[in-house]
Amino acid sequence: MSYSYFANVYDLLTENAEYSLRADWFCSLLAANGVNGGLLLDLACGTGNMSFEMADRGFEVIGVDLSEDMLSVAQQKQFEKGSDILFLHQDMRNLDLYGTVGSCICSLDSLNHLTEKEDLKKAFMSVSAFLDDGGIFVFDMNTPYKHREILSGNSFIYESDGIFCAWQNSETDENDVVDILLDFFIQKDDGSYSRFSEDFSERAYAREEVIELLGQTDFEFIAEYDEFGTQAPKPDSQRTVFVARRKDRK
Repeated sequence: MSYSYFANVYDLLTENAEYSLRADWFCSLLAANGVNGGLLLDLACGTGNMSFEMADRGFEVIGVDLSEDMLSVAQQKQFEKGSDILFLHQDMRNLDLYGTVGSCICSLDSLNHLTEKEDLKKAFMSVSAFLDDGGIFVFDMNTPYKHREILSGNSFIYESDGIFCAWQNSETDENDVVDILLDFFIQKDDGSYSRFSEDFSERAYAREEVIELLGQTDFEFIAEYDEFGTQAPKPDSQRTVFVARRKDRK
């Protein structure tokens, strides 16, 4: 998925993502596991919002994303901010960094976009290969509950600053995959609207599957928490965060 058009409106439509609060939360989870700075990989960084937040909190950040268009927006922000983040165009399933990093984060259910279990395993393996021994991996994921009860078969409408978005979700299949169609209507200077669409799929994984894959890729599972907290997930949690540690290499 390229998000070629979506990149231009992504920030307007994620204004409620609470990036600052999310960054504080991730930092607290990293700090609780001994990480208070150093090199950090922001996996699937998108337009760079979390990358900039983490850099502001003292991390040396490398941002990686598959979408050149998203990275172009991130680079423009970097030019305006005068920050020093390394943005790389790479697939999370096949990273090629210049060395290892001390920690890695992945936010806003980016890993749910990997709808094949083998692809999720490849992403974990890729992060594992470039994480220091003892390095911490913090990532969030949408839950099966959210896919089955909130997204599946439902539609949502968003409107902001001349942008109208109709978000439609197909029925969930047996693997908790939701097919998502976004129709955008962008108001032009003359008052008329142009239309474009993006479509993609997301899969929700059971916690047991995630923990199993972490174990298969040299990670030690530490904990899973409800969003923005350190409490165990509830049956109706819509997004949770996993914390894992890279095992020492032999």
